[in-house]
Amino acid sequence: MIKVSVMYPNGPGTHFDHGYYRDKHMPLVKARLGAPLKYYTVDKGLGGGAPGAPPTYAASGHLFFDSVEDFQTSFGPHTAEIMGDIPNYTDITPVIQINEVVVGKP
Repeated sequence: MIKVSVMYPNGPGTHFDHGYYRDKHMPLVKARLGAPLKYYTVDKGLGGGAPGAPPTYAASGHLFFDSVEDFQTSFGPHTAEIMGDIPNYTDITPVIQINEVVVGKP
């Protein structure tokens, strides 16, 4: 299994609409990617490593697939629409990373 993490770095003056991301953007992603997307999670940053420190990321979305190929073939045809929705909830440029899940709990 692989996990595609889309992370939004936190910073002074940045904007992130968590409600839109949770209720509109991620359901759009699920609808477009279909069955290859096994499930997704959404994280809202609360704090950094030290007490009172701001979160490193304002938010993160994690998409789970059986393989990199499943991600690429399902996402590819919808890239423009999905990426085009980003300005509706944030002014942050996301950081994307693909990982192999080596330990997980269903």
